Amino acid sequence: MNTFVKGTLLLVIAAFFGECLEFFINMILARELGEEGMGMYMSILPVIFFVVIIASLELPVSISKFIAEKQRETHFYMLKHTLILTLIFTCLFFACAVIVLPYLPVFHGYHPNVKWLITLLIPVVSISSIARGYFMGVQHMGKIAVSNFFKKLVQLAILYWVYQSFQFNIELALLIALATLIGSELLVCTYLVAMYFIEVQILSKEKNKYIRGSKVRRALFAVSFPTTGLRLFHSFTHAIQPFLVKAALIAAGFSTVMANEHYGMLAGVAMSIGFFPAFIGHSLMVMLIPNVSEAYANNENNKLIRLLQQSMIITLLYGGIAMIAIYFYAEPLTHLFFESSAASIYLKLLWPYFLFHFFIIPMQAYLIGLGLVKDALFHTVWSHIISFGMMYVLGSMETLQMKGIILGMNMGAVLLMLMHYVTICKKLGVSVYFLRKKFTY
Repeated sequence: MNTFVKGTLLLVIAAFFGECLEFFINMILARELGEEGMGMYMSILPVIFFVVIIASLELPVSISKFIAEKQRETHFYMLKHTLILTLIFTCLFFACAVIVLPYLPVFHGYHPNVKWLITLLIPVVSISSIARGYFMGVQHMGKIAVSNFFKKLVQLAILYWVYQSFQFNIELALLIALATLIGSELLVCTYLVAMYFIEVQILSKEKNKYIRGSKVRRALFAVSFPTTGLRLFHSFTHAIQPFLVKAALIAAGFSTVMANEHYGMLAGVAMSIGFFPAFIGHSLMVMLIPNVSEAYANNENNKLIRLLQQSMIITLLYGGIAMIAIYFYAEPLTHLFFESSAASIYLKLLWPYFLFHFFIIPMQAYLIGLGLVKDALFHTVWSHIISFGMMYVLGSMETLQMKGIILGMNMGAVLLMLMHYVTICKKLGVSVYFLRKKFTY
């Protein structure tokens, strides 16, 4: 069994248990917050993810790519320059957040301390990003797996104990849910940073080759900036999606409360269940970035094709089985959250959205490894423009409503997957049909 398969299996097993914990976390939140509170919780999460992306600068991706491509003797000085760079950006982002966040209207209706919790997340994410990137690059996936599982376990334990022991109104219950999320991230950061400094101490005692800071910055920014742009666009679209969906539903005749409740069922229930198997895709993504980067740097085209074939077969197997199970067991699964038939209908209708996103996840990793991040960003922008346009047009029709929203979402997922796939095949010089090599005459 090769390193790619071993690392993927390790991450998949750990991620599976982590997703099981996430499933229970969402069940607890749904029962404690109710339909309206769950809608508010899901509406603020994209803002948190937006801050996380800014704070991390996608350093885990760029560092892992650099580490995978370069010799070990350059790693120590590369990490030293990266730490200085990260501290500078962290101070800048933190200062900007303190000035800007209090005036954002998105926090209206939430507890006043929510914005300060999100601000405290910036240094936590920034520092832990260096450790994550290094361990991804050297393929020490055990540490990544343990940290991800530990985060979910701590979050579940605290939420269960607090909600079982005390009673809160919706505003305070939301604050506690968000504080628990950020607190678990802080504990994981402590673990990763401790493991990271142990590794750095080992590196410092070895024979190291000096590398200039300007070279490190160029290499990191060449990946970080376009990848951050891609993730920021993803985060931006996720942040405005709740408002787009609610606006379309209100135009279709829903009241504001009804629109919020139905979005809560879509995002908090259907999306939570449908994306449950995506932990396998994210595990593939973590493994693919350093492996594809290394193979592409060494011009190992056959290895690149083999990695793509393996990831597509794995995705087809788990995605197909998951969608069949979710389709036939939609009602009992959604009833774990709410006693609502609408949520089960939404889950069934969204199967193309989930399945094609399972393929998109490893393909995006492939594009990053091949240095095609700009192509990935271009594909994402166009697919979301078309998808959001269709979501609003179809969703605002009284005859379609939520079904129109879902049709637009499905359309965007199919379009994005096809654009990614065709671009990868073109780069590798293979046919789009079953990844066979093209014949040249």
